Amino acid sequence: MNILFLASEAFPLIKTGGLADVAGALPRALIKRGHSLRLVLPAYRSVLERLRSDQREDKPPALKVRGQIDLDGTPVTLWQTRLPGTRVQVWLVDIPAFSERAGNPYVTPEGVDWPDNDQRFYTLCRAAAELAMGRAGIDWKADLVHANDWQGAMVCEMLAREAASPATVFTVHNLAYHGLFDYQAMHRLGLAPWLWQPDFLEFYGQLSFIKAGLVFAQRLTTVSPSYAREIQTPELGCGLDGLLRARREALSGIINGIDVQAWNPARDPCLAVPYDRRRLVRKADNKRALCTELGLADAPDKLLLGFIGRLVEQKGLDLLLATLPELLARGDVQIALLGSGVKAYEQAFTGLAQDYPQSLSVTLGYDEALAHRIEAGVDVFLMPSLFEPCGLNQIYSLRYGTLPLVHAVGGLKDTVIDSDDPQTANGFTFAPASVEALRATLKRALALYQDPEAWQQRQWNAMSGDYSWDRSAAEYERIYELALEDKKQNA
Repeated sequence: MNILFLASEAFPLIKTGGLADVAGALPRALIKRGHSLRLVLPAYRSVLERLRSDQREDKPPALKVRGQIDLDGTPVTLWQTRLPGTRVQVWLVDIPAFSERAGNPYVTPEGVDWPDNDQRFYTLCRAAAELAMGRAGIDWKADLVHANDWQGAMVCEMLAREAASPATVFTVHNLAYHGLFDYQAMHRLGLAPWLWQPDFLEFYGQLSFIKAGLVFAQRLTTVSPSYAREIQTPELGCGLDGLLRARREALSGIINGIDVQAWNPARDPCLAVPYDRRRLVRKADNKRALCTELGLADAPDKLLLGFIGRLVEQKGLDLLLATLPELLARGDVQIALLGSGVKAYEQAFTGLAQDYPQSLSVTLGYDEALAHRIEAGVDVFLMPSLFEPCGLNQIYSLRYGTLPLVHAVGGLKDTVIDSDDPQTANGFTFAPASVEALRATLKRALALYQDPEAWQQRQWNAMSGDYSWDRSAAEYERIYELALEDKKQNA
């Protein structure tokens, strides 16, 4: 089928979170399965600059004008390129609000939402709708549009008003982000007044972009089966649980895959020493190299814990800060942390590192190569998230034989198995999200680490899983077929 895949970011062109990883990988897997796919992204200034700087004289143009889309008399330039290193064709929607603005896609340098985000992403959706309907002067029309998160949600409402329109699938990557705007946005965008009601786009006195996807798409997905159930509850439904319960027959949870080429310990150029299941002994060399790099003591008998992620409350950092000082004081563990976020958390961890310089390393910011070395070098990867729609780091960890220790929630619960069966267990889970539960699970991990044979068996189990996008793409393909059937029945 012809699939238009609409996203606000895609790795490696632009990335702020997990959506970029999905948008950079799932289209590749779908093309591999025989579909014709176009990835539609905003033409951010940084993306255009990168593509132009990557251009080589001996290669065809990496970036060319594909056409123009007329939106109420305003011409919008459409650039065409390919996702670097892939066969995925990319259409970049070029409007001044994207292409003449540097910085983060969603927020100002001060961390405040861009004040015109409603108009920016509504225009993106309008352009995507024209492309999907085959009205952009390009000989290609979509059978199905796959929109992602609030930034792409409005395309579902637009296509619902069209005759002979493509089917739509809408994916929620994190329900906590609604895309909320004031009532005046209804007038700024020229939306029909009837949309301003709770059954459609109104949300407690605000306009909710995400509801356009949740209400109007034929099929809904989110990024794990457990998260699909959790968002139907008042605790994790973010005020939308009633709507999601009403649409539960259309809602599915599909675990994200990972790029098994980029995340492959046997061929990872970032590592000190490559390894795999048969050469698992080499993992110890990566632990030693990581400790040297980060200034930690060379202590192979100590459990080395890792954490990579945003330093925000969602990630369960209060649990860590209440638990780790005791372990550090006893000399039970070492810790390698990479991330940035809330200043209070940054200061708390850097202060703790000053107290235990040979046991705790804190690197503020993000470094992709270091992230790979942490995944390979640590023994246990910590993800005590209060909620986690899918999570990717625990999957990277499984692939690298690093045992994840996670709060049993969302995609963490679906991917990490903590059982008494030595043939299936691949990590550690705890519940509820309490200091006591986390402390008890860390003690279990410490005890198992003293049994090398049992520890290695759990590592083998972890490294034996299928974490490729091929599996996930087949599930999305099934959802697409159901969406097409739904569209046909309701035509």
